[in-house]
Amino acid sequence: MFRNLINARISTRVGSQLAKNAIGARINAAKVAPGVSFMRYNSSNFKLNSDSFVVKYQEAGPKSVKFTEEHEWIAFQRDDSVFLGITQYASEALGEATFVELPEVGDTVEVGESIGSVESVKSASEIYSPVAGEIVAVNEELESRPQLISDDPMGNAWIAQIKLNEPAEVVEGQESLLSETQYEELLDSN
Repeated sequence: MFRNLINARISTRVGSQLAKNAIGARINAAKVAPGVSFMRYNSSNFKLNSDSFVVKYQEAGPKSVKFTEEHEWIAFQRDDSVFLGITQYASEALGEATFVELPEVGDTVEVGESIGSVESVKSASEIYSPVAGEIVAVNEELESRPQLISDDPMGNAWIAQIKLNEPAEVVEGQESLLSETQYEELLDSN
């Protein structure tokens, strides 16, 4: 989803960068030769906002959180549903969101199917479902406040809730879904 935009953004920085704070997540920057930069996202970027609806949806919180190579997160709930959103990394690459296209409640989706898009002043990017199921809820607040995607991507800017076609235990084991460690390794390899 955001791969080309992210790769282009990473390669255009010059000199050293200062560490900055973005929604509680630090971006560590290293001093390197002019014309080259290295950006590494701190692992705190991979944690859901503990005050978000996604975490408070069920008393015990999500069972697990997985990631995709397209920079989406999936929070598995105990009722065989998932919440889907974009990662802090994707949000930073996208820039200030200006419009979010949401799926329709009741739609059925297959793995890899587009369920909406996020537009910013820089670009537009499709959002793909990493799971199969039925859309049971969408975050309507994003229609009136698309900048929430930029402000809180790992929490209150969840995009859709999907009721899984298969039990969560089966879906969680898909090789295409990355653990936090695997996702961090993916970012480090960029």
